[in-house]
Amino acid sequence: MTTYRRRQIIYVLTDAVSSLVVWLSFLIFRWLVYNGRVLGMQQVLIPAFSFVTPLVLYPVACLIVYYLSGFYLHPLRRKITRDVLNTFLSAVIISLFTFFVVIIDDHVADYRVYLVSLFVLFSMQFTISLLTRLIVITISRTYSKDKNEIIIDLPEEATEQELFNAIKAAYPTGKDILVRPRIKDILTGAARIVDLNGEAYIRITDHKMSDAQLCQKRAFDVLMSAAAIVVLSPVFLVVACLVKASSHGSIIYRQQRVGLHGLPFTIYKFRTMYENAEQDGVPHLTDNNDPRITQLGSVLRKYRLDELPQLWNVFKGDMSIVGPRPERAYFISRIEQLAPYYCLIYKIRPGLTSWGPIKVGYTDTIDKMVRRLQYDIAYMENMSLLLDLKIMFYTVGVLLGGKGK
Repeated sequence: MTTYRRRQIIYVLTDAVSSLVVWLSFLIFRWLVYNGRVLGMQQVLIPAFSFVTPLVLYPVACLIVYYLSGFYLHPLRRKITRDVLNTFLSAVIISLFTFFVVIIDDHVADYRVYLVSLFVLFSMQFTISLLTRLIVITISRTYSKDKNEIIIDLPEEATEQELFNAIKAAYPTGKDILVRPRIKDILTGAARIVDLNGEAYIRITDHKMSDAQLCQKRAFDVLMSAAAIVVLSPVFLVVACLVKASSHGSIIYRQQRVGLHGLPFTIYKFRTMYENAEQDGVPHLTDNNDPRITQLGSVLRKYRLDELPQLWNVFKGDMSIVGPRPERAYFISRIEQLAPYYCLIYKIRPGLTSWGPIKVGYTDTIDKMVRRLQYDIAYMENMSLLLDLKIMFYTVGVLLGGKGK
């Protein structure tokens, strides 16, 4: 297990325990109020909820809020000021949510009890969570010196090809990749000071989206893919039966693609070609009159129905709803001959759709793949949740127009 993953697990477990402590402390407070031991009010509070169920639901709700805030995304890259702000905003959301879902249903004789309960819950949530986090972060920094970084320091005369080869080799480690800038990088402003030591680096693995947005994007992927798989299950069944009946061979076609961090993964599609279509072992691009494609397969490709099983790839985390289309290693090697910077897109998950396929269409040549790469990099440099929604909207038009191949 890597230091990165171990630190993530520690933070999640610590937050779960601290959230449970908060809720138990809050229950003790409510018991004291109910018995008139604080505020000087006898029997002013009749709780309208079970005390047992929230012992599980409250920590789970807290972990969901913390995840969506992006706290767990870079556990080895901590800034105390940002962690304090993150914990404060999370405490506000958690306490307000609990207030309107749970506390507001209590029967009270004095509405000041509502405000006191809200203030006490917020104070407990913020204080206990922050102190616990600061203790864990301090201990982690004391006993671990791993910064989860790889620094690429090439000589001034190194070529761009050598630079991108080094970046490509570093991606599978999953660590942050920093490149020590050369003179032209400093003059053009590409280099940035990334730490208090004053060292200027180009952090290749930085994202344009914040940690919170990246986590929200992933949460959207999981919920959207799960819902789509359930809702479209009749379509899955019908297409599977048609594929099985139309020609000999398996229903689902599996293929190796290259995804996040340059690592291979298995992509799933409904089979649209005859069995053993690539008997020579050399991958081939599809053209307009490809004899390998079945009659049913041409219809499935036209409306992109063959890609429905990739919703499982999205749910598993291999892919995202929106992101650069993943390619096979064979074609990537050919693309890199024209565009050696292809490896830059390895920092984000590949997707079902992106700006590239919408603008370029089906890529049946290497030149089109390079053109699509330009749009994919433009998307990566302008990533946002709003842009994802816009791309999804345009993708619906592509699907309804039957522009697949």
